[in-house]
Amino acid sequence: MKVIAAYLLAVLGGNTSPSAEDLKKLLGSVGADAEDDQIELLLSQVKGKDITELIASGREKLASVPAGGGAVSVAASAGGASGGAPAAAAEAKKEEKVEEKEESDDDMGFSLFD
Repeated sequence: MKVIAAYLLAVLGGNTSPSAEDLKKLLGSVGADAEDDQIELLLSQVKGKDITELIASGREKLASVPAGGGAVSVAASAGGASGGAPAAAAEAKKEEKVEEKEESDDDMGFSLFD
């Protein structure tokens, strides 16, 4: 990842075609090391390609990857019609408890204006 980040920083800085030495210099400036084979692999894969097109195609691929927020909806839908309502009620109760704790923390038993 650090090699990719260095490449992107070099491109962002105006170097449209960074070399292996450019990336090593960039990584060395922050105290990071990178293996030559990693740098060469990256440079061979992005050679002759537009970085904005690569990022756009990567976003399309990542859009299909499930993220952490999907677990709740999967669990609720796995419960079926009979299990869906209790799960929603349990979530509502949890939210109410959280709100009550926040209100009691604000009071602390004294007032600054008394």
